[in-house]
Amino acid sequence: MPHVIYTHPTGERREVEVPVGQNLMLGAAAHGIDGIVGDCGGAMSCATCHVIVDEAFAALLPAPDDTESQMLDFTAAPREANSRLSCQIMMSDSLDGIAIRIAHTQV
Repeated sequence: MPHVIYTHPTGERREVEVPVGQNLMLGAAAHGIDGIVGDCGGAMSCATCHVIVDEAFAALLPAPDDTESQMLDFTAAPREANSRLSCQIMMSDSLDGIAIRIAHTQV
């Protein structure tokens, strides 16, 4: 099963398995990873699952659609070049080892 490396703003790192086809927000919730709130449950209406994708993996992801891009403009932490909503990143074998940094503030 592919792995995701979640890095908390404190620097704490956790590497966990996330099944192919599951989004990274649900993967974090399933493993009790703090910092990804996901208030809307993945409906892309709250932006409380804001993460910053490591540069090495950012190019492997499809570009954010217009809705995700608009939501990223309203995150509690400032948007960065590789900011994404973790509910919109679906795990795949090609993303094995993806490293994401959880945004400092979600709400």
